[in-house]
Amino acid sequence: MSTGATVLDQEFTNIIGSFFEDAGSVLIVNPAPNVFETLILAASSLDDELPDLQVLATPDVLKTSVDDFILASQVANLVEQNTLELRTTTDIARSSLLVSDDEVLTVVTLDAELAGLRSTDDELVENIRSTFVEDWEGGEPFILRTPSLSRVQETLGEEFGDELEEDFMMVVESVDTIPGEDNDLDEVAVALLVGANNEVLLYDISRWGEDVGLASKATFSRTKTQLEDRGLIETEKVPIDVGRPRLRLLLIPDELEDVDSLAEQMTT
Repeated sequence: MSTGATVLDQEFTNIIGSFFEDAGSVLIVNPAPNVFETLILAASSLDDELPDLQVLATPDVLKTSVDDFILASQVANLVEQNTLELRTTTDIARSSLLVSDDEVLTVVTLDAELAGLRSTDDELVENIRSTFVEDWEGGEPFILRTPSLSRVQETLGEEFGDELEEDFMMVVESVDTIPGEDNDLDEVAVALLVGANNEVLLYDISRWGEDVGLASKATFSRTKTQLEDRGLIETEKVPIDVGRPRLRLLLIPDELEDVDSLAEQMTT
């Protein structure tokens, strides 16, 4: 039996785009964290209609991957679009595979870069697909709790206006991961910092964050205190008709004046 396999020397994201283009559905088996990230970012960047993506991975891989807000929110976008479904299994000890109706792509790492072996042999594809479809059907659904990036962006604009939404997206797009190194910059800190840049009330942005599923009001309050302790933001009391005064968030002058470099300044 000839596998018809070829070593792929193109950019891996281009390979993924080509593989997705020809498929109605793709079963993604046992992706390593870097493979999963590359697949999600590639799928999110494609303008063409995507195939149905079914991921079968270990719980640890998915949990570790979605610790990063940027990646998790892109995953949530695809789930929200009914394009992606995640399932987990602990009984998996094989290479990363992408399996469509007509092709199998085995993903390998060569010199720290992703490459693959692609096969269109009918018998091989059918054998592999039938095996892993059975594993997929026996997998446990993975529940993603991060809101989609599109929902975060849309609701920020609705609640606080275009400037705050643009500030938030500017920071998100300027870093590779959130949390950043040593967890200095997580999504709650970003929301509070851009909120301070726009002088919104802590009550309003923490309520928004809880409603959209970003984090609880208590988490927003704790993070606000941490940013105050670091000398990055401050608050001023705003009287209201009934009840305790609300707190307005403010950037501390000469510390974080430029929202364009918030991410860089937060991690230095």
